[in-house]
Amino acid sequence: MPRGIKLGGGLGLLALVAVLFLGGDPTQILNMLAGGGSMSPPPQPQQAPRPGTDEGAEFMSVVLADTEDTWNALFSAAGARYQPPKLVLYTDSVQSACGFSSAATGPFYCPPDQKVYIDLGFFRQLRQFGASGDFAQAYVVSHEIAHHVQNLLGTSRQVRQLQARASQSQANALSVLTELQADCYAGVWAHHAHTQRRILERGDAEEGLRAAASVGDDRMQQMAGRRIQPESFTHGSAQQRMHWFRTGLTTGRLDACDTFARTSR
Repeated sequence: MPRGIKLGGGLGLLALVAVLFLGGDPTQILNMLAGGGSMSPPPQPQQAPRPGTDEGAEFMSVVLADTEDTWNALFSAAGARYQPPKLVLYTDSVQSACGFSSAATGPFYCPPDQKVYIDLGFFRQLRQFGASGDFAQAYVVSHEIAHHVQNLLGTSRQVRQLQARASQSQANALSVLTELQADCYAGVWAHHAHTQRRILERGDAEEGLRAAASVGDDRMQQMAGRRIQPESFTHGSAQQRMHWFRTGLTTGRLDACDTFARTSR
């Protein structure tokens, strides 16, 4: 099954960071990264918290509704119809059309079922990465919604076709451009949501920028104690992610988010 589009630096790296933060034994993950073994069987999927019964879940639902308002308007202005995705909140693990995922996977969008999957525990890790606040969480949701927009526009399919014929380094570069465009689209949402509904408060933009930077590939590799390897990046550096989120937030224009036609910084 096709793999989902993830926010962080990949399952192995994010799992390693999570283990290090939680005080566990990282040797299993390190062995996996080196091809030296497998982890214990994953836990069985657990029931997701229902919106309205958890403050975090309720906030995610509010953000999702706001993204629907914005993208409905933008698609309508372009003469198209926006089909909103579904938000799935879970704990520990989840089964999607993209396969089985544990919480260590991080937030992800699954194109085959058009759903966004978020474990609320990820936001505790995000705070450990130096990104806290409501708008940091809103950035995470809007980034995954942006992958849904890419799916609707056909960008995701085109990238997968190119990656199928590319080398590993070329496929990684295409992945980076896809993620940076999603960061820019997240900024576009924030721009229009604030213009129309004044959602941003003082410091919110900075929260979003810190969240974008905190999940840069270079930052994640540093936190895992690894050498920074730009050729292995799949999501972009902290500077790139901040640049493109700021581009969308400042301009509010989708055409300003064509990372594939521009030299990303």
